Order: sequence, then C-alpha cells, then structure tokens
Amino acid sequence: MHLKILASLLLTLLFATGCADKTQKVDESFNKPAAHWYQRIIKHIRSGELDKADDAYTSLSSEHVASALLEPALMTLARAHSDNDEHIMARFYIDTYIKRYAKSTNIEYLKFLKLKSNFEALKKAKRDQKLILDTIIGANEYINKFPNSSYNPLVHTMLTKLYLAELTLNRDIASLYKKTGKKKAAKIYEDKISASWLKNTELDLSNQGMFSKIFD
Repeated sequence: MHLKILASLLLTLLFATGCADKTQKVDESFNKPAAHWYQRIIKHIRSGELDKADDAYTSLSSEHVASALLEPALMTLARAHSDNDEHIMARFYIDTYIKRYAKSTNIEYLKFLKLKSNFEALKKAKRDQKLILDTIIGANEYINKFPNSSYNPLVHTMLTKLYLAELTLNRDIASLYKKTGKKKAAKIYEDKISASWLKNTELDLSNQGMFSKIFD
C-alpha cells in the first residue's frame, strides 16, 4: 500500500516538474525587452536565418509597439531580404517602413528603394509580364513625382531595360499567336511592338541569353 502511494506521489511530482519546465520555456519567449528582440534579429540575419529574424521582428513589434528599435529593424530586414533575393518580403518591410516612418525628407529614397526591389525581383522572374508592367508604371510615376531626384539616372536606366523586356515579351507573344493561327491576338501585340520607341533596336532580343542579360 505504501509503495503504491509513493509511486503515485513520484508520478505526480514528475508531471508537475515537466509542466513547470514547459511553462518556463514558454515564458522565456515573452516579456523580453526590445533590445533582446533587436539583437535576435541581427543575430539571425548574420547566420542567414531570415525566418527566425522575421519571427523576432514579430515579437518586437507586438510587444514593443512604440520602440525606437522598430525603425532600424524594418530597414535592416528589408535589406537582408533584398540581398537574399526575397523581394516580396523586402517590399513588405519597405511598405511597413513607409507607412510608419515616411517623411518629406526620406520618402524620395524610400520610394526608390521599393522601385529598385521590384526591378531586382525581375532578375529571377524575368518573364513576369505583370511585374514588368507594374514596375514600368512605378518608374514613370517616380520620375513624375520626383523630377529632380538624384536617383533618376538609375531609374531611367531601369526603365530602358524594362521597356526592352516588355518589347521582348511582346515579340514572343505575337510570334506564338501567329504560329497558333490567332491573327487578331497577334495584331494586338504587333501594334504594341510598332508603338515601342525601341522597336528598331539592333539587339537580338529573341535570344534567351540576351533576355537574361537585360536585368544583369
């Protein structure tokens, strides 16, 4: 009888200890100072663990909504994801930064940074027609909004490459429609080609390798 009671007590003690350890581990994930989460972000970025860096930012932003460390954290994460060719996440952080910290003194740079991220995304998704068109629109809007921007020479270079990419796609699509006997559809894209100011370019843009070089 005494052995049964002793065994029951031991099991209860082990269960309670296990629950306490789990509770302690869970509690370790909360109620940390902002500096703790910021340091975790930097640590994970340096080790290439961007998912963990994102998780640390989530904790920082939810537990310390007014922390001064949120601003550098957003920009650091945007650059880290951009450097790692994760441009959707980069644009997420840039957009969040713009919503929270955009000023008349930095909006020109921030908008350029977002445009640059869109352009660099095309290095991987070269034949994404929608992204090409959206980035062309964004580049023209940038030039119109910031006509005296020091970044405009770079934006014009991007725009030329984007128009070359668009011309390449239009030629490929027109050719495909011709081959499949869809003359009306082919005519639509032939008209777009005729309207392009780069239509007489001497580059062989039908070459796949040349298309890849547009964004290099």
